Amino acid sequence: MRTLWPNLAGDDGLETVLEVPIPDEMFAASSNSGKSWRAIRTWLKSPRPSLDYERRAVEIQFLLGVIGAPLLPLPLSCSHSLYDRNIKAHPIEKSMASYIVQQYVAASGGEHALNSIESMCAVGKVKMAAADLSSDIRKIKSMKKGAGELGGFVLWQKSPALWSLELMLSGFKISAGCDGNVAWRQTPWQHSRASRGPPRPLRRSLQGLDPRGTADLFSNSICTGEKTINGDDCFVLKLEAESSTLMARSSSNAEINRHTIWGYFSQKTGLLVQLEDSQSLRIKSAGKEIQWETKTESLIQDYRAIGGVNIAHGGRTTVSLSRFGGDDAESCSRSRMEEIWSIEEIDFNVKGLSTECFLPPAELRIEWGDDCDEDRFRCKVLDKYSRSCASRSGKKKVVAIDEQNDDHDHHL
Repeated sequence: MRTLWPNLAGDDGLETVLEVPIPDEMFAASSNSGKSWRAIRTWLKSPRPSLDYERRAVEIQFLLGVIGAPLLPLPLSCSHSLYDRNIKAHPIEKSMASYIVQQYVAASGGEHALNSIESMCAVGKVKMAAADLSSDIRKIKSMKKGAGELGGFVLWQKSPALWSLELMLSGFKISAGCDGNVAWRQTPWQHSRASRGPPRPLRRSLQGLDPRGTADLFSNSICTGEKTINGDDCFVLKLEAESSTLMARSSSNAEINRHTIWGYFSQKTGLLVQLEDSQSLRIKSAGKEIQWETKTESLIQDYRAIGGVNIAHGGRTTVSLSRFGGDDAESCSRSRMEEIWSIEEIDFNVKGLSTECFLPPAELRIEWGDDCDEDRFRCKVLDKYSRSCASRSGKKKVVAIDEQNDDHDHHL
């Protein structure tokens, strides 16, 4: 990853510090510095000649809105010991889950090492692709061959609930953060918005970057059995969001019915190998009810020891969004997107990282409008993306991704 940013006013401009890193792939076109800067300028400003720019912009907004900075449903306390001293007093499902979490803590580096981490900074890169129509699935299948939108991100985190993310994808940027009291997000196409309910953790940080937060998240889970993930036998821990939490995130015309999290912990290494969550949302609009189902699966890989703590340095996230209900078949659709991510640099206990570094934007809108919640925002960008795909084809289509393709994509 490069951490320099060109002066776009001219090819001979000075290099300045970049907020979000640029993938090295953007520098591979030419060894000549002038040509390299022109390649980056094209990446940031110009559409691909083979794609309609407006549709591509909508697709990138869709990717950033759904998979860029999602939140998990439960807040993290990080105030209690990672070890349950009273395992035998719990029901068997809870006792087994507590034991598995303790094994995970030990495999991650131990309680002392995890508690010694007060802050973290991670720099990574991503590749994303989306598919709305059945024919577009080939785009996701070909990500390994170079297809997809390239980007990079910087994540700052300070225990227990302070975090800040900046992610740029093909010239489009999303910023999100939490100051311990409110979680927010900001994009060029939408004003700064606060999320409903109590502040929640960033899902990206719990994909192998924050073992302390992961252990805290599953401290109240239950063990539901075993499952094989990529040839690795795993214990399955399940966690349901409480009704009070769901009500706090709901509004008069948008109700979250459920939000469930599963963690798959390797029986061999004790580490988290897959994080999965699923939620159901019902929206009332113009006298109609539309049901949304979201399923997110993150395969977590490439663990490496950093300062005595095992941190995942790569993985793949797949999101499936389904919409059904209403009076006509056009109200039903299904979309799928995928992200390949990797960590280039990570450091702990960053000096000078204070609470002022996590303050929300001054123009943050904290009123609870219909579109301020991230779940409703997802639905709006999906509607916009679906309309863009329909207009490109000349007519509306009912999206149906067959199960055979789903299974194939899942094992890529």
